[in-house]
Amino acid sequence: MVESGRCGERLQCILAHAGVDSRRHCASMIAGGAVTVDGKVVREPGLRVENPERRDIRVNGRRVAIAGKGAPRIRVVLMNKPRGFLCTKAEGAGKTIYDLLGGAVRERLVSAGRLDRESEGLIVLSNDGALVNALTHPRHGHEKTYAVRVCGVFDGGTLDFLQEPMVLDGIRLAPVRVEYVRRLPDGAGGPRHDLKFKLREGRNRQIRRMCDAAGLRVEALCRVAINRLRLPRDIPGGAWRDATDRELALLTDAPAVPLRPWSPEE
Repeated sequence: MVESGRCGERLQCILAHAGVDSRRHCASMIAGGAVTVDGKVVREPGLRVENPERRDIRVNGRRVAIAGKGAPRIRVVLMNKPRGFLCTKAEGAGKTIYDLLGGAVRERLVSAGRLDRESEGLIVLSNDGALVNALTHPRHGHEKTYAVRVCGVFDGGTLDFLQEPMVLDGIRLAPVRVEYVRRLPDGAGGPRHDLKFKLREGRNRQIRRMCDAAGLRVEALCRVAINRLRLPRDIPGGAWRDATDRELALLTDAPAVPLRPWSPEE
């Protein structure tokens, strides 16, 4: 039954764990009246449901398979997202990463984190809600690594600025680890540099906004790793495949690797 006390699991978490969507989007669907439990519309995402595997839980009239009651097999897909695609299921958004899956995937996969339209690189999609939540929630401390090419004046002070705590969207962010990789030949816009960012939390377009605040223009941004899992070389841009057992182990193993200090190449 649906309870308002401490028994059972929160409805938004049940849906997320079942692979319906992220916990945040599941909460929005519940608040919008799209979810029913045993035939009754529920609009409170935090409401608890006892024995969810025994309940008739539906989203937009479609029954959700809860673990233990005919749930689909767990699937984890690795994708090399190209530029020009969004990580969303919203209709009318244009080209999305789900278009790249085509009709080859029957499971309802959700992306574990997002990359903006102009960014590229490693994306993990799964119908394992627990895995998706673990990889996206900051409290778990999973580390994402990004290779970033910027244009603008860069020195030791710039590096210090980028690694200081910043406030975005009214939220004070944890410090970001930034590594200076190399100096590139100047372009039409001036000096160019390759950087590496390591984040354990991420706000919308965080790296681009950080660079903008430092007077740098981002030319390219690619997520190259999540924890110890690097973007596999056998997955070209726009392609995807199922993760191997070894890759899953690397994906969930959070590293703590120190970065070398400021040392620009002349």
